[in-house]
Order: sequence, then C-alpha cells, then structure tokens
Amino acid sequence: MTSRAPESSSKVIEANSTGLGTFGGVFTPSILTILGVIMYLRFGWVVGQMGLVKTLLIVTISTAITFITGLSISAIATDKVVRAGGAYYMISRSLGIETGGAVGIPLYFAQAFSVALYTIGFAESVASAFPQLPITITVMALVTTIAVTALALKSADIAIKAQYVIMAAIVLSLISLVSGSAAPPTELPLPEDAGNVSFWAVLAVFFPAVTGIMSGVNMSGDLKDPKKSIPMGTLAAVGVGYVIYMLIPLLLINRADTDSLLADPLIMRKMAFWGDAILLGVWGATLSSALGSILGAPRVLQALARDNILPKRLRWLGNGHGPGDEPRLGTLFTLGVVLAVVCIGDLDAIAPVLTMFFLTTYMVLNVAAGIEGFLQSPSFRPTFRIPWYISLLGALGCIAIMFLINPAATVAAAVIVLSIYLWLERREIRTTWGDVRQGIWLSLVRAGLLNIADNADPKNWRPHLLVLSGAPTKRWHLIELATDLTHNRGLITVASILPNGARNLEQQEQIRSTIRDYLEKRGIQAFVKLIEATDTSTGSQQLIDTYGIGPLIPNTVLLGDTETDNHEARERYCQIISKCHQAKRNIVILRNPPSQMPQFPKRIDVWWGGLQSNGGLMLILAYLLRTGLRWRSTDIYLKLVVSNQAAAQAAQTNLNKLIETLSIGAQSKIIVAEGRPFDTILRKSSATADLILMGLATPGDGFAEYYTSLQKKTVDLPPTIFVLAAEDLAFSELLQKD
Repeated sequence: MTSRAPESSSKVIEANSTGLGTFGGVFTPSILTILGVIMYLRFGWVVGQMGLVKTLLIVTISTAITFITGLSISAIATDKVVRAGGAYYMISRSLGIETGGAVGIPLYFAQAFSVALYTIGFAESVASAFPQLPITITVMALVTTIAVTALALKSADIAIKAQYVIMAAIVLSLISLVSGSAAPPTELPLPEDAGNVSFWAVLAVFFPAVTGIMSGVNMSGDLKDPKKSIPMGTLAAVGVGYVIYMLIPLLLINRADTDSLLADPLIMRKMAFWGDAILLGVWGATLSSALGSILGAPRVLQALARDNILPKRLRWLGNGHGPGDEPRLGTLFTLGVVLAVVCIGDLDAIAPVLTMFFLTTYMVLNVAAGIEGFLQSPSFRPTFRIPWYISLLGALGCIAIMFLINPAATVAAAVIVLSIYLWLERREIRTTWGDVRQGIWLSLVRAGLLNIADNADPKNWRPHLLVLSGAPTKRWHLIELATDLTHNRGLITVASILPNGARNLEQQEQIRSTIRDYLEKRGIQAFVKLIEATDTSTGSQQLIDTYGIGPLIPNTVLLGDTETDNHEARERYCQIISKCHQAKRNIVILRNPPSQMPQFPKRIDVWWGGLQSNGGLMLILAYLLRTGLRWRSTDIYLKLVVSNQAAAQAAQTNLNKLIETLSIGAQSKIIVAEGRPFDTILRKSSATADLILMGLATPGDGFAEYYTSLQKKTVDLPPTIFVLAAEDLAFSELLQKD
C-alpha cells in the first residue's frame, strides 16, 4: 500500500527560540559519550599493547574518521533544517526515505539496546566496588534504567542539566588523574594476549571510544538553532576528545609499567590523586551514555513514525508533547524495549552488530554529503562546505573499520539494512521532499547520453517503442505487445494525441497522471506523452520529429490497424506510415488484435522474404517475444513459399543453414505454391498460429491501395503484425554471429 508523508515535513520550520543551545544540546552529550568507558577501562591496555607512538597513531586515525564524519554532518546540517530524528532525518532527506528507514530502524534499536549495555555496565561496576550490597546486578540495572528514563521524561532540558553533573564527575576524574603520581607495579596476572595483538585489532578495540557524535545530532529537534549548533558542538567535541586522548597516553606511559597497563583495567585509579574519582568517572561515563541514548532513540522513533515508515498500528509513536514536542510515548515504548533487553542480560552476541549499525550510520552520512557535493545540485547550498572526496574518504574509512572490528557482524548488519530497504521499497512510500537520487540518475543519464554514439553498432540495438495507443483502456493490446517486446530491455512511450484546444494545461496534466497511474497499477514501466494537434497524422508527425533527446529517440512506432472504410481516413493513416518511414522509424502494426494476448501461445509464423529488408527485424521481434515469460514455450516458424518442388529442396537447405547460423531456435517450413495464390496459402498455413509476422512494402505511389489489399488478405486470421524496417541499421548483423 502506498502512503504519503505528512505535508508538513516539507515546510521550513523556524528555529526553536526555547530550545537547547550548542553547549548543552550538542557538545555536552557528544563529549560525554566520547569520554566513555573505553577511556577508563581499556585505554591502558591499548597503550600497553602498542606503546606510545602507535597508540597516538591509533587515536589519530580513529579521530580522523570521526572528524570527517563530523564535517559531513556539518555540511548537511548547514544546508537544510535538521528536525527530530537527527541522523535519520539527514539521510532520508538526502538519499531517500528507503535508505533513511533502512538505517534509521536499526539505529533506533542500536540506541535502545545501548541503554541496556550502559546500565548493565553501570550495575556491574557498582557491584564490583560495593560487593556487600544486597541487590542483584539485573535489579540494579532495571532500577537505573527506570531512573534514567524518568529523568529523560521530565524534559530534555532537565536531562541535559543532569549531564552537567555527570560532566563535572568526569572532569574531576581527569583532574585527579593529571595531579596523581606513579602507580605501583601490579600483582595481577598478564592477559593471554599480552603483546600479541595486531595494530588493527587494537584500533578496532579503541575506535568505539570516538563514536559519540550522534548523541548531539539526535537532539536536533530540541535545539534552538540546529544549523549552527550541530557543526560547532560536534566538531568541538571531536577536537576536545582528541586532545584528551592524545595527552592521557603520555601520563600512562610515564606512570605505569607495561605489565600493569596490560593487566589492570583500573590502572588509572591507582595513579590518580583521588582514586575513587576514577570510579565516579566510570559511573558518570556509563550514565551519561545511557542518558544520551534514551534521549536520542525515541526521537529517531518519532521521526520514523511521522514519515509513515512504521506500521500503522505504531504511528502513535510520532506524537509529541509540550512546547518542545518531546516524544514521551516513544520514550515509554523505548523503556519497555530496554527493560526487556536488561532482563535478558547477555548482550555479548548482539553488541558487535549494534556497533556496526552506528558505523553504518556514519558511513551513509558520509556518502550522502559526498554525493550531494559531487552532484553540485543547485538545491545543495551548505554554509559549511567540504570537498566531496573528503566525505567519500570518510565512508571508505568507516567500511574498513567495520570489517576490522568484526567481519561477521558487518555482514549481518548489511543483510539487516538491505532487507529493511527492500521492504520499504516494496511499500512505495511517497514523500513530499526531494532527495539526491534523482540527481544521481540525471547525472548518469547525462553521461550515458553523451557517450551513446549517434551511429550505434547493430549489436547494441534495443527496441525503443513509441506506442500510439491513445487512452490505454481502448488499445490495451498495443501496450501488452510493447511490454512483451521490451520486457525491461527497451523503452516504451505511451503517446496520445489530443485535439487542439480540447484540454487546458491542468486537464492535460490530469490525463497524463491518470494514464501513468493506470500503467503503474498494472506493472507497466513506460513514459507518457501527450500532444495537441489538428489531427492524428499531424500529431504523429510532431511526435516523430520532436520526441526524444539526443540519440535516445524512439526507433520503432507501434500502431493499431485502421478499420475505416473512409478513403480519406485511410489515406491519412497510410501517410503516418510513410512519414514514419521517411523519418527512419521502424513500423510495427498490430492487426486483428485479440481482446487480450494469448496466455499460452505455442506458435509464431514469420513469413520469410529474406534476411535483408524486413526479414531481420521480424526475426528479432519474434526472438524478443519468445524471451519473455508468456511466449517462452513458443515455436518460431520461418515460412517460405516457392513455385515448384525443385526449388523447395534448395530453399530448405539454405534456410536451415541460415537458422543454424543465427542461433535463434527457429524452424523452417517450405511451402510449394503449385499454382495457388498466396492468399490461399497464408490462410491455410497460418490459420492455427498464435501470431503472424509479415513484411510491409516501402511506401510509395499507390501505397494506400496496397495496404487495403494486404488487409483483405489477412481478414479473420490470428493476430497479425505488419513490420517495416526503416532504420539505417543492418539488422542482419545483429542476428548473425560472424
């Protein structure tokens, strides 16, 4: 079922004067996620494994990828108003709703599940510090989750203020670390992998430490000025995080021996001035990350619901409350998801896949910015500009990191994202905003048109049909035939000629839309062309002379037969054929059309007059029909009439050799006239065929009389196609292998 996104989604919304600022709305949640658990519990191990120089290189490479992603985000954010949904909103408005949804749905679950990861991590660290507490880790994680969610439900503003307290704890821990002293040698045993982990494996462990920039972006709908706050806050957080991560290894390498760094996850606690401040930092890091995720996930969910991506029974998740349009229902829904995950407890299996979803979001954001910059669309006018290749370099970096971290999880995440994309594509969700996909197609079409030679090689010929059907309901058999001839390997244009002044522009557009919808509902992929003219002959001439672009013009005109007895009307019809021929357009005329094409056709009769002239085109058309699903089991018979038995044997031999050379799977049928007129032979031989193909003579003097006689010959026969090859193209070369 096709649905339509709300019209309001395409309107420009002014900045929220009561929203969050750069520091509180973007910088704070981003830096708190960057300065997380990995810094406190795994950074010492990284330094112990790699040493100072390689550690600084790992920090630089990881931050560079995040920094490039931040640049891409800044470019997109300064081009368009970024509303609720953050990363999802950016991607869907740039690459289309299918891509946005394919990334947005996994991103929501990744953020929701991350809350569980952080609260369980918090509970485990508290239980380790206070083993005497009479409460299980699961219960503590549940209580922590509810408390964090209650804080988020109170309001985003209050939640951000709570993050200031958490930030104070992290700052205190860093000050305590800087003002501390050397740690005593550890007595803990060395891990089995001590000194044996590769550079890229260590980088994979460290990289999640710098992936916190989505925390601020996801708050876009609550920001006072997203176009200003997102670039400033995001890049500032990345920069501050980089400085801290470059300084801490200097402290670690000078205050602890290698064995202690490798063996003791809490080595920072032993070298800090106040050791418990490190615990406060660990707790602050987990709680801030949990709070950032519980703030961000419902806003992604809200945007997904408002864009009709979620099923109808979940559309209520798009509702907002209060002046800040806060997603309270989405937050409660997310709470339920998180509590269920916390009760499961073991997240080791899905944690790597969640990381892949975050990195996939990074990658797609870089792709979006890179494509927008490359296409140079007039609609893409960011105030923060970066070269397009920088963004694509960031996308490649994300892909590389994903495979380095966990190849299996990368493949699993890719399969999930692709499945969602295909599901959304089948739903055909209509949007009221433009995206970059049309720009991509326009660029590809431009490049293709400029590279197609006007004198194309016969081997590359494809049918490009101009179907003069008028209203599809009246001559549906023509469109059916066109579809059977092209079946996604050629182009179809359904044309209708309207009398001059019969319709205004608005009415013409309505007719065009009606025809297009009619075709789409029946699975027909075709262009629709309307033209006004004094009569059909003049309109046909106008279409032939003007329709198309560059070398991409219709090469074949498909007509229905005329049944009029009016001499003047017949003359005008034959003039259309003559004008098509003069314009070097092949002509295909369907005579004796059935109410619908046969469902299980068995035989096509091609009345043969030689490979040259019309013969080559007739064979190609017969072959194209048989490659379609409906005509797949059809036999093609080449029928040739000779005067006597002596000529029959030679004709049979020659025709069999030709068929073998063409590799077209046809059969030969030589008919000896024995004095019988061709009309009699035709009627007797093709009476039981499902389709007949016959060549037309070149239009000239007396063509109308000739055509009338041809019509009489084919009265009451099965569906018959008259074929006239007019292109400057050797169809024999298309058929022959040598």
